[in-house]
This record gives sequence, C-alpha cells and structure tokens, in this order.
Amino acid sequence: MSQNTPDDIRLDGRVAIVTGSGRSLGRAYAEALAAAGAAVVVNDVDPTTAAETVTAITDAGGRAVAVVAPVGPASTADALVDAALTNFGRLDILVANAGVLRDRVLWKMGDDDFDAVVDTHLRGTFTCGRAAAIAMRAQAEGGRIILIGSPAGQYGSFGQTNYAAVKAGLVAMARTWSLELGRAGITANAVIPTALSPMTATIPAYTAVYEDFVAGRPIPTEFRRDHALGSPEDVAPLIVWLASELSADVTGQAIGIGGDRITLYSHPSSLRTVDSDGGWSAAGIDAAWRSELAALAQPSGPPSRD
Repeated sequence: MSQNTPDDIRLDGRVAIVTGSGRSLGRAYAEALAAAGAAVVVNDVDPTTAAETVTAITDAGGRAVAVVAPVGPASTADALVDAALTNFGRLDILVANAGVLRDRVLWKMGDDDFDAVVDTHLRGTFTCGRAAAIAMRAQAEGGRIILIGSPAGQYGSFGQTNYAAVKAGLVAMARTWSLELGRAGITANAVIPTALSPMTATIPAYTAVYEDFVAGRPIPTEFRRDHALGSPEDVAPLIVWLASELSADVTGQAIGIGGDRITLYSHPSSLRTVDSDGGWSAAGIDAAWRSELAALAQPSGPPSRD
C-alpha cells in the first residue's frame, strides 16, 4: 500500500479534535487532518509541544488552536468541544489519541500505575466521546469518532495489564458507539497503529530501529513489512480516510496500520460449541475440553513472525 498524499482526500470545512497531539502519532494525525483542509483543536498536557503543533499547522496555511489540559476529566472534554465550536463553529471529527504508559508486571503494579492509564485512555476517551457525540448529534450532520487502540489490546502484552485492558476496552467502545450513533450518521472506529514512537522505543527489539529512525535513517523493509512498523506519518492516511465521506459506511471496525501493512481485525467469535443434555459435570467438561476444544485453544500474545 502506498502512502496517500494530503491532497488525496479533502476535509475542507470540517473541524477535528485530536487529543494527545503535541508529539509523535497524535501530532502526525493533527497535521495530516489539517493538510487535508480540516481545522484542528490540538490537545496536550505540555503547552510547549501543543504550541509547536499549532505553529506547524498554521505555518503551513492551516487552522488550529490549542487546549492544554489532561484528558480524563469531563471538564477537559467540554473545553475541547467548546474550543471547536467557539473558534471554528462546528465539530465533525474526534480522534481520541491521548495516552500514557505505566508498565509493570501484575505483582509489581501499584494502584496509581493502574489508575493513571485507565483515567487517561479509558475515562478520557469516554468523556471526550460523550461530549463529541452530544455536539455532533445536536449539529445533526453526522460525524466521525476515531479511537486509537493497540496490538496490546488485541493480543495481550507482558507487563501491560493496565494498557492492554484499556486498549481492548476502546475497541469495545467503538463497536458499542457504532450501534448507538449509527442512526445519527456518526461512525465510530478503532485504529490499531504500529509505529516507531517513544512508546515502541521501550520495546528492546525496536530500540535500535527507533534510534536509527530518530537519526534520520530509513526503516528497514523487514520491519515495514514483517513487523508492520513505520513512521507516525505512515498511520495518518488511515485517520484522514476514516474522517472523510468516503468511509461513511465503515463503522464498528478495528483497523490496523503500520509501515507497509493494513490489517482488518476480527470481532470476537465462537470457535466451537458443545452441548450436554441436562448440563455439565466437571468431569464432563474435562472430557469435552480434551476431545473437542483443546485443539482450538488460542495462545496469548501476538502471532509469531517465524
């Protein structure tokens, strides 16, 4: 798949909120939406990086304003929507991207580590999604809600109880909102990005690749293809497409993108059902597991690349 240019799809006259858009993936999303013609409300907890994203957009001829606040509280969500309506007169697109990491194995993870990730990713997406849905429904012209997931939420990830749980929850949110908001013409989808970022730099297998990438060296084809690992800018075209009219019939999906690869993830489905007249005994369950179900059991973790 070749990367789209900003002129492939136009979003002129539309207004987007992108949370966590001061750097890395979020900034790439904000800049791509602006390059396609959308006005953007930039959000970050760091005023310097938020201002840098706004400046990059406006210097390129786009329109953007910043709201510096942590995602999570309803007050931040309301401020983001108010900034869109006050500065640009409408709201069409929400990209819920803001997130934090607090990695620990289960027996070492503190309550604060767990709560910080849940509050930012899960609660923050909920409050922003709710505020955006209220505004879009009142506007009565449809809309696009794009939630940012992770492979950790699809497969599990060692040392990331909190992060994997919230990212799985975001996909469930998108599927639920696709049902609730469809009549209003509002789509809800989850994007599962795989890109070199400060987060992926913490994975030992990718540390050297990330350092080379930051130094300006090209990402090896092996990583772009086999690992679906590219730059933040490789992910941005999917955000632009999902924000556009061309994807009006796409909702409730989890779509992965990274490097040279795009992936459509399945919804959970039943692998096999087994019935027993009158119910089950523990011994009967053991027999059914060994004879009917064990061969279908799925391992945790991402698919092997061997």
